[in-house]
Amino acid sequence: MNCLIVDDNKIARATLQQLASQLHDLTVVGECDNAMDAYNFLQQEPVDLVLLDIEMPGMSGLELTKNLGKNRPLIVFTTSKKDYAAEAFDLNVADFLVKPITPARFIQAIEKAKEIQASQREEISVAKDEFIFIRDSNIVRRLKLNDILYAEAMGDYVKLHTPQRFYAIHSTLKAVEDRLPASSFFRVHRSYLVAIDKIDTIQNGVVFIGNKSIPVADAYRGALNKRMNIL
Repeated sequence: MNCLIVDDNKIARATLQQLASQLHDLTVVGECDNAMDAYNFLQQEPVDLVLLDIEMPGMSGLELTKNLGKNRPLIVFTTSKKDYAAEAFDLNVADFLVKPITPARFIQAIEKAKEIQASQREEISVAKDEFIFIRDSNIVRRLKLNDILYAEAMGDYVKLHTPQRFYAIHSTLKAVEDRLPASSFFRVHRSYLVAIDKIDTIQNGVVFIGNKSIPVADAYRGALNKRMNIL
């Protein structure tokens, strides 16, 4: 795992550098003394982890995290004030370290970041290569995730639609959603879950996958547009 240190205090940066040097699987690839320089650095050289101070002149660490968007690296905040903890964790960061940082607490944060990184890689692998087993009537079938176009709730059953046919399984749409990788499937309606990469067009609050039109509920519309990074 490689990381970027961002802190306006030179001594704080040196301390983090020293802590990081004690871990053989953590490499510091750069240091920045302000958030704007860090933002520019990350546009050119993506990293796995940012050790990020919160209170800095100009852009704060919280603002930098928000500006990096959904594809940002893992963030571990390093700050002298506990008051930011709630706001920090609302941003879904890996950890929150209060200065002075002990070696034991630093190691704990890095291990947590590594676990998150590993789970993200596993999710990507599942989305590309894996399959699920489903019970279709009295038959257990192996179904490739990449074959699923969308899932449709029908009473006590869920239909998993593929290009060739659909499979009816006795389940709830929520249970199906929990089984499928969130990186590939998105809930657009209380009755529909769609494969993001199978969407052809979106028009007037309707998603089209092939010849099938699927309604997008108002509650999901904004999140869908953000997820698809629509310009």
